[in-house]
Amino acid sequence: MWTPADIPDQTGRTAVVTGANGGLGLVTAAELARAGAHVVLAARDQEKAAAAEEQIRARTPHASVEVVPLDLGSLASVAEAAGRILAAHPTVELLVNNAGVMAMPERRTADGFEMQFGVDHLGHFALTAHLLPALLRAESARVVTVTSTARFMGGVVDAENPHLDGRYKPWRAYAQAKLANFHFGLGLQQQFERAGVRAQSLIAHPGLSNTDLQSHSVREGGGGWGAAVSEVLATRGGMSPAEGARPQLRAATDPRARGGELYAPRYVSNGPAVRRPVLRRWDLQKRIDELWLVSERETGVVLDVAAAR
Repeated sequence: MWTPADIPDQTGRTAVVTGANGGLGLVTAAELARAGAHVVLAARDQEKAAAAEEQIRARTPHASVEVVPLDLGSLASVAEAAGRILAAHPTVELLVNNAGVMAMPERRTADGFEMQFGVDHLGHFALTAHLLPALLRAESARVVTVTSTARFMGGVVDAENPHLDGRYKPWRAYAQAKLANFHFGLGLQQQFERAGVRAQSLIAHPGLSNTDLQSHSVREGGGGWGAAVSEVLATRGGMSPAEGARPQLRAATDPRARGGELYAPRYVSNGPAVRRPVLRRWDLQKRIDELWLVSERETGVVLDVAAAR
């Protein structure tokens, strides 16, 4: 069974983890720091980020970490954060697109995007595009994007109405965002392969993990009975954050992992981190291409690996 003890030495590698101030992101950042990586804690809440940094240093006194403010709900913040990272780090070996929000009341980002699609997908899309120069300069970079089994609950992004105007439902929006994460991870791997670079894109989902995500959704009040049920299930039968982070840690560090693969709990919502089959619908390529067009149109950011190379 794979555990974080199997993470190879990460000394000399720079890792950027979004949402690293709590939950799965904090575990991911802490384990990468323990293995020797320099970890950039990219997070919106600076008070929580400072506490996370202190916690990591308490556990691993030799840890090399830094905090970079990042609000994925603001394209200006995303560009500024990426600029700070690029200025300090010529190469980025690992990018873990972990942060996310779930089943919240209808809300908009600073740029007018539906909040869940904007934060969970569009913010990460723009961040990845901005960091491409450093990722491509690395000898063998990996981008890990975190999805969810909720992707099976909703439809693909509607190019004419990606922000669900007049159609908003909290779980519909969350499912759309998580399916976008899935398609983004696969599409990015296609771009890496077409450009002939060594960088790889992988996908992970944590299963049912008992983090603050469920309770936050309940406090927000948008998820209705579904959020309440999710919180109860996570509390009573969910994995710990340490267990839930294992799929994304394995995708990021296992030498045997390959681009385009999906890592998840063996039993869908629970169990050890294993490689799972990627289910490919007949219209998968169409969905990836449409997502790219919508993402570039909405953000004004072009993600073209061949051009960046």
